[in-house]
Amino acid sequence: MGARQPPAGLLGRRIVIFGPSCSGKSTLGMELARRLDIPFIKLDALFWQENWGRPSDGDFCALLRGAHGGEEWVSAGNYLRQARFVTWPLADTFIWLDIGLPTTTWRILRRSWRRWRSRELLWGVCRESFWRQLALWSEHRSLIRYNIARRRPNRAAFEAAQRDAEAAGKTFLRLRSRRDVELLLARLDGRAGTGASGP
Repeated sequence: MGARQPPAGLLGRRIVIFGPSCSGKSTLGMELARRLDIPFIKLDALFWQENWGRPSDGDFCALLRGAHGGEEWVSAGNYLRQARFVTWPLADTFIWLDIGLPTTTWRILRRSWRRWRSRELLWGVCRESFWRQLALWSEHRSLIRYNIARRRPNRAAFEAAQRDAEAAGKTFLRLRSRRDVELLLARLDGRAGTGASGP
């Protein structure tokens, strides 16, 4: 079934976007932040240190609290061990990009190849290796393996977030395709009707 699509005014001003790697979290987050004229927060940029160094849980939670201290923002990323206790309680809108493995796998390979060939500097501190994505024995090296390994536990966490958000009267959108994303953006532009698709 498609996404439940609310009127644009129900999106709220503290939006959390989560989903598999390469599901389009940052792309949608930046677009929503631009259209709503509110800050965009990319969790990868907060987390990763030089040469793929990692902060401690305590340090990262402090970074999350500092970045999300304002009254309005769009936040894109997972980091469930920390974010669901620090940023999720602050949010009034949740968007789950529930994109399938074939699509995210192709996107990972395409994006990683482009970044590796161009030697793109990510978040000012890291460079990506395309060949890491082929290390399917390690979810710490390959985003493809990470998506496979984390699919079941992350889906359980996202489904629990949906139940909790709906019980609290918060907005929760589960977008399963590029078409669902386009419909949401069209509503923000006032270009779509008010009828909702399925839950």
